[in-house]
Amino acid sequence: KSALHTVPAVSSEGPKLIAAAQRRSSPALLPYLTWNERLFWQHFKCNDTEMEVVIVQSGSNRSIATLEGVDPSATITDIKKQVHRIKPKLYPDRQSLKSEPKGKTLRDNETLKSLNFKSGSQLYLKDLGPQIGWKTVFLVEYFGPLALYLVTYTRPSLFYGADAHTKPMHFVVHVAAGCWVIHYAKRLLETLFVHRFSHGTMPIMNLFKNCSYYWLFGMYIGYYVNHPLYTPPSLGAQQMYAGLAAFLFAELGNLSIHVALRNLRPSGTKERKIPVATANPFTWLFGMVSCPNYTYEVMAWLSFTVMTQCVPAGLFTLTGFYQMAVWALGKHRNYKKEFPNYPKDRKAIVPFVL
Repeated sequence: KSALHTVPAVSSEGPKLIAAAQRRSSPALLPYLTWNERLFWQHFKCNDTEMEVVIVQSGSNRSIATLEGVDPSATITDIKKQVHRIKPKLYPDRQSLKSEPKGKTLRDNETLKSLNFKSGSQLYLKDLGPQIGWKTVFLVEYFGPLALYLVTYTRPSLFYGADAHTKPMHFVVHVAAGCWVIHYAKRLLETLFVHRFSHGTMPIMNLFKNCSYYWLFGMYIGYYVNHPLYTPPSLGAQQMYAGLAAFLFAELGNLSIHVALRNLRPSGTKERKIPVATANPFTWLFGMVSCPNYTYEVMAWLSFTVMTQCVPAGLFTLTGFYQMAVWALGKHRNYKKEFPNYPKDRKAIVPFVL
């Protein structure tokens, strides 16, 4: 039997039954109430402690669902869960809700009351499409270039001819392979043990765009650095060791910033604070830029380019710098908007410049 068939229809249980029915946005328990309890139910139906929320499709205004008996204190997350119960395909991470057709996406922790939502008003839902978890995204993104680069390094005969494995490799080629492994192994381990993701998912179609960037550049750089005709740096060992030292310095700095950012947000929360330097000297860069993790990242790839003197590595560095500069400027603007006391002398990614 269903749970409804086991509900005791006694007067003392009336308020509990009403509350339960309200939570399910359904009068399904009404037949099991006494006459007085039914009057009490009608009172609840008529007062302003419950609301009607109309969910329509963004763009077409096509009705998707009508939610009844919604508490004004319900959050956007609660609304998404109710929509999901009615439309199983639209799980919460797939939904973007707005109070206006061209308005901003509502935050999950906002309530109907805080939005001054009126009963019977509409919320506009955009289907974001199938989603994938950020942790999975990063693991796939970073494993690809690691594997592809190592294939060109360990199996040169697959790319350069059957006798390629008999030709000696310059020492810098081995150093470059080690640096490549250090970088992407660090990223994979950070994804598993350091990063906390404030947004749980992203559209699955974006995975192909992100992977194509990392994977193709991994193969592109690996093909040229590991080529039998590769020419070592023009300044010899001094150039290689200078690039290697700078690369390792930048990798340690990048890791230090990621750990500091993790410790800035308590586990299980979305609390945001102004990032500040810690006792770790690598974090002192927070005093100069808003996104020192990007600064160290660019520094690492610039060092790799100097160390290998490889044009594809330079193109990867320039492309990455452009993208990270865009992200850093956006985060910098958000910090200044969110925190009135945000340090005014900080730049976004390049100290004193950008």
